[in-house]
Amino acid sequence: QVQLVESGGGSVQAGGSLRLSCAVSGDTHSGNCMGWFRQAPGKQREGVAYIRSDGSTSYRDSVKDRFTISKDAAENTLYLQMNSLEPGDTAMYYCAAVSIRPALCTIQQWYKYWGQGTQVTVSS
Repeated sequence: QVQLVESGGGSVQAGGSLRLSCAVSGDTHSGNCMGWFRQAPGKQREGVAYIRSDGSTSYRDSVKDRFTISKDAAENTLYLQMNSLEPGDTAMYYCAAVSIRPALCTIQQWYKYWGQGTQVTVSS
């Protein structure tokens, strides 16, 4: 079992920055793939950024060059640095983890462990 707890959300103006954190506890070796997902009101949850155990990363096009996913193995923490935030980034953000082939890391349906989410609100 893996427990995930997000923090760091808040309200910012467009152009601002936030850093989300996801504290990982439990069987910390049960997630060679970790990701950040988001869900805006009335919309389906979507993947934002992914990181594999080898350190490779993937991003959805709309956040490339603005968001950076990283992890601190010593602290068992996953991060999402979000810069140049836009109103369209407003959503509940979730971290998730799964042990699966790296090629499947970007497929949301495979993720097994989820946090409770942290709200990000960007005003224009």
